[in-house]
Amino acid sequence: MTEMPASLGVLIKAIAFAADKHRNQRRKDVDGSPYINHPISLADVLVNEGNVTDVTVLCAAVLHDTIEDTNTTREELALLFGDPIVSIVLEVTDNKSLDKQVRKQLQIEHASNISKEAKLVKLADKICNLRDILTSPPAGWSLERKQDYFEWVGKVAVGLRGTNLQLETMLDELLLRRSEL
Repeated sequence: MTEMPASLGVLIKAIAFAADKHRNQRRKDVDGSPYINHPISLADVLVNEGNVTDVTVLCAAVLHDTIEDTNTTREELALLFGDPIVSIVLEVTDNKSLDKQVRKQLQIEHASNISKEAKLVKLADKICNLRDILTSPPAGWSLERKQDYFEWVGKVAVGLRGTNLQLETMLDELLLRRSEL
């Protein structure tokens, strides 16, 4: 039997941690899909479509919503996964104490200033969200709200350019599908 790389163990630990933290959460689609499908989708997009193999980035992708959407603390993540992963997670975490419109504007303004690793996570997040809106949108979202989301993602994407050509091309293709809404 070959020995498992330590990095693979950290990734599986991150997936298990995220699954536990998001265990009672559901996505906003009509079916109420399990929330954990979303962070796993990010990792899938990064590896299988963006050719990203950096386990630190993959762990951050799986953990990207734990601080923002669960009772997870920065300290807890640092203890379990270390500062490099936590740093990326924090770069893509919105401050939920701020108004939603302020948070959205801050994402536009900060996108160009975050690390390459955080940009990769952000690209995968936006790709997954746009795909979800096209195939199984949040229940009750009007056409206008879906179109506004696409427009906003386009603005965030400007600051993410120069990070990963495959992911950027994929995002651009999705943004062009706005007319399918």
